[in-house]
Amino acid sequence: MLNNDAIVALATPSGAGAIAIIRISGKEAITIGNSVFKSIKNKNLLTQKTHTLHLGHIIDGSKTLDEVLVSIFKGPNSYTGENTIEISCHGSTYIQQQIIQLLLRNGCRMADPGEFTLRAFLNGKLDLSQAEAVADLISSDNEASHQIAMQQMRGGFSNEIAKLREELLNFASLIELELDFAEEDVEFADRTQFHELLNRIEFVLKRLIDSFAVGNVIKNGIPVAIVGEPNVGKSTLLNALLNEERAIVSEIAGTTRDTIEDELTIGGIGFRFIDTAGIRETLDVVESIGIKKTFEKIEQAQVVLYLFDSLKFKVQSSEYIIEIEKIKNQFPLKPLVVVINKLDLLSELEIYTIQKELETLNIKLIFLSAKEKIGVDELKNQLLSFVNTGALRNNETIVTNTRHYDSLLKALDEVSKVKFGLETNLSSDLMALDIREALYHFGMITGQVTNDELLGNIFANFCIGK
Repeated sequence: MLNNDAIVALATPSGAGAIAIIRISGKEAITIGNSVFKSIKNKNLLTQKTHTLHLGHIIDGSKTLDEVLVSIFKGPNSYTGENTIEISCHGSTYIQQQIIQLLLRNGCRMADPGEFTLRAFLNGKLDLSQAEAVADLISSDNEASHQIAMQQMRGGFSNEIAKLREELLNFASLIELELDFAEEDVEFADRTQFHELLNRIEFVLKRLIDSFAVGNVIKNGIPVAIVGEPNVGKSTLLNALLNEERAIVSEIAGTTRDTIEDELTIGGIGFRFIDTAGIRETLDVVESIGIKKTFEKIEQAQVVLYLFDSLKFKVQSSEYIIEIEKIKNQFPLKPLVVVINKLDLLSELEIYTIQKELETLNIKLIFLSAKEKIGVDELKNQLLSFVNTGALRNNETIVTNTRHYDSLLKALDEVSKVKFGLETNLSSDLMALDIREALYHFGMITGQVTNDELLGNIFANFCIGK
């Protein structure tokens, strides 16, 4: 699968800007770059040292396309492990296209999505999980997801998996050796040490698998549904959380006919707020569709904010408690936060009374004023408390990739089989089969075991130029 033909792509975002970077990689990358570059000091790029910069012009025959800065990275000391040059030109889309077309006419071809990183993997510059972390780093949009991607790209996850795989591989070799001397009935692998190793591997795998619950929400954001009757202040709350007029606020019931979504980062964690249509009985066909979507959004959300108007709650508390119980029973696994809005209109005694009425429901209760932005920070802290970020603070490995999660589950299943076989004196040849399967799934994570289809699926999701 490894090609070393010269590939070219724009490495910076498409569109006009101050500077654009065009990347070329491959055996002939420097030769092709040299054929279209004229140094202001008449330098030959082929004779220049690696990791050097050169000022000059891109020339198409007698026509000068742009004044540029060319960076040289000679393999294997480059991102891809191949000869690579990067042309920093002015950010005009016309200039970008003219230079890329010139390079295509001179022996380059357009890079496929993620092909530069694919070549880095195939040339041993990084393993598969590190390559996937490159895409995660590019798409990270908050502190937590950035931190996890950086840790994985530096090899934190890879090193942990590689160490487990190496230890298991050593014992697997001894088990396989026993099969060669089956007639002598000897044991090369110390069963006690092997059992201790399996316990340790099982413990680490379970910790990594459990971390996916946190890692997945950090990477993709936590969907939060804001629900309640019309005109309780859902749109006002959304605007207060986002600190902008994102949703239309009106005294007319049913103004929000559809769901409105927006994102906010709280404490380095991304939250995706969904302002839904008000829940009420209505004959309006369009509004009814919106209410149906509300329940669909609750189903998709991981946290539910049930918002109430404080003045209405005072006089209809028994009815509302029944509604809260319905939502709680319908979605028992979702954290439910009951938010009493228009706090500024309540006395201390009224607040105390509402607290006593709701304390038996075992739900989180927050009083706030969305309009006056009182208590909004308390709500943000409550939302943040639903995310276990202790692993981030302790710099532990967190799994965010679904493919890794699947391989870890399969590896744990095989390790459990090996452990059961060891405890029940299963024959070495049968145990060896389970050990091989466990090693296979470890290898699938880091790319020690792979195939073209897997690589195609992974790198097809990358942007072109990376």
